[in-house]
Formats: sequence, C-alpha cells, structure tokens
Amino acid sequence: MAVRAFVAACAAVFLVLTGVPATASAARAEIPCPKPKIAKPSAPPRPIPPAEVAEDMRVGGDDLATHGLVVPENSPKPPALTATTWLVADLETGEVLGACGPHVHQTPASVQKMLLAATAIDQLDPAQRITVTRGDLDIEPGSSAVGLVVGGQYTIATLWLGLMLNSGNDAANALARLAGGGGKDGLTTTVAAMNAKAAALGARQTHAVTPSGLDGKGQFTSAYDLALIARVCFASDDFRKYVLTRTARLPAQKKPKVGGFQFQNENKLIYNYPGALGGKTGFTTLARHSYVGAATRDGRTLVATLLGAEARPLRGWEQGAKLLDWGFSLPAGSSVGRLVTPEEVAAAGSPRVEKTTAADGGGGGAANERPSAPAGLTVAAAASVAVLLTGTPLLLLFAVRRRRRMTRS
Repeated sequence: MAVRAFVAACAAVFLVLTGVPATASAARAEIPCPKPKIAKPSAPPRPIPPAEVAEDMRVGGDDLATHGLVVPENSPKPPALTATTWLVADLETGEVLGACGPHVHQTPASVQKMLLAATAIDQLDPAQRITVTRGDLDIEPGSSAVGLVVGGQYTIATLWLGLMLNSGNDAANALARLAGGGGKDGLTTTVAAMNAKAAALGARQTHAVTPSGLDGKGQFTSAYDLALIARVCFASDDFRKYVLTRTARLPAQKKPKVGGFQFQNENKLIYNYPGALGGKTGFTTLARHSYVGAATRDGRTLVATLLGAEARPLRGWEQGAKLLDWGFSLPAGSSVGRLVTPEEVAAAGSPRVEKTTAADGGGGGAANERPSAPAGLTVAAAASVAVLLTGTPLLLLFAVRRRRRMTRS
C-alpha cells in the first residue's frame, strides 16, 4: 500500500507541476452518436483540420470537449442522424441541450453565409441600391446563384433575400464587397471582418476563406460555433424577416435588358415545422450537407446546427427538425454546457499564444493558436519532476524493506 500511495502521490505532483489537468490522466470514454445504417457515400476525402487545442474544445463547458455524444442524464435518446456533428441550444438562455462532437472542425458550405450576415447585416442600408460588378459573379461554375447580372441594380434587401432564400453565391460576393467598402479589396476586407467577428463571439473553430461558404483551403467551423453565430443572427429583426420570407422577386433590368423572375426559400423547415423561425441550408461535394434551423415552442426558442450530413434517409432540414423535436422534449433548464457571450469573451481577453502550422491538406498551412505556458513554470516543473524521479528509487527501496520487516515480525 505504501508503494502504491507513493506512486500515486508522485503522479499527482507531476500533474500539478506540469499543469496537466487531473482529467487528462485518464481519457474520458466517448459515447458514439446515434447513426442510421447507410451505404458509404461517394465523396472526396475530408480536408485535414487544424490540430485541436484543448482550451478551445472546452469553450462552453468541459463536457463539450468530446468527439462523441453528450446529453443530459436520463434524457431521451437523440435521433439517429447522418450528420457528423450537431448541437441543440436554447437561443435565449444559451443552454446547450445536447451535442455530438460540438467542437470538432467541419467544412461549413453555405451555412457560412450566416457569419456574413452576423458581420454585415447591421452595416448596410436595406434600401440602398447597388450596381453589380463582374467580380461579384466570380463564383464556382455550377454553384448556386440567385441570378444577378453585371450592371444590374438591386437593393441591399433584395441581395439579402437572394443570399438567404436561394443561397446565392453571387449575392454573397456583392454584399461582402459592399460591406468592405465597395472597392476591389472589399470582399477580402469583409472576410477578415468575418474572422474577427467569429473570434469576438468565441467561435474558435471557425475560419472563413470565402464569404459564401464555397470551399476554400483552411476553411472550417463547428456545430458549437454555428450556434454562437445563429444567436447573433436571430437577434436581428431584419435577419428573421429575410429567412422567414417564402418567395421574393429579382427585378427586371433595363441595361442589360433582363426580365424579372420569382425565387423561393429553399429551407423547407419554414413550410413544414410549426413555430419555425427559419435558418440556412448548405451543401458542397466536399462539405456534404450542413444546416442551421430555429423554432419557437411553448415559450422556448431552440436552434439546431448540423454538419457533414447526407441527404438520405433524411435531408438536412429534416435532421434539423428531428433535433428540434428532441430538444423540445427535454425539460426547461436541461443543459450540458452553454453558449458563451461576446461580453464573456471580451472580459476573458486573449492569452499569449504561439503559432504552429496545421497539417497541409485542409488546414492549408494556416496558423493555429495555442496558449503558451509561462517559461518559469515550465522550468520549475521540470526541476521538480527531476528531483522526484531521482529520489523515487531510494524511497521505493525503503518502502519495500520496511514492508518485509513488518511481514517477518
């Protein structure tokens, strides 16, 4: 017993001196997320994400630092989904009701347009008329577009509707350019502002490369981050109005002469889910299906976010609806964590960081920030551990001899 006690004491001292949390000594068993049995989809390999930072994985609560399932005790089993990661949260209280890999890096697709809205919707006058440039139409061939034309004039409100209803990547470029000052570098300026906004919200897994969510090297987000972004968006009256709009019209243009036409909201949640507040759909071949949807029921407003899903057996919005149903089935106050607020993020400040390079592939060589330990503590810890290791054999020998003497007597 003396030997075991001494070894345990040494281990405890080692953990304290080196700054390793006690929970790190034994990895927590992760609970697999419920999944339906489906054929493996034909899809390109996922991009390699940045290295995980332990501190970032714990944003919102220690229980959220998992790749698996985290739900309240004695809660009903959550739905089996093809989504790789997901989260359900209360938009008003900030309580996280449950999640699957909430802080795991994923590729966003068009749900990233919500970060553009969170960044720019309050900066632009909805009534302002703008002229579309050729650069606004510089989007991936075959990707979604609302149908803007070079030289066409549209209101900002029409662009937001084209962005949210029809997931127009052309509208995303035009809005980003305008929010960034309207010049040639306007889009780049706005993408930088989107990343600054994400950081201010505490969305540490989010890095934007394009304003639309079209795939870009090093572009990532997480289910938790999307909930933080959604909380900002749904606090905006204009955003709520846009995402609940069922149909809108792109006006005809005189120069060039182009007829007008109607387009509709692609988010089927608003047509089929009682209390739906809207949200955003997303898809690229690389990202697969992503979705953000919110609804109100019995005085509660919940949001569901999901990433990396397949369209069968349930489409993205249907998986979002299943998560919302599950969330509403939980009693008020159920929680496994919480959404941090911008005020809390600002109050916490930014720790001193050191830059490390992510693995090439999806991380794109982008720098990751890791909190660095004070040098004095590191040296002291190393010295203390060295003393412990040097004295351990002698103390162990003493303990063994003492036990033998006790046995003989």
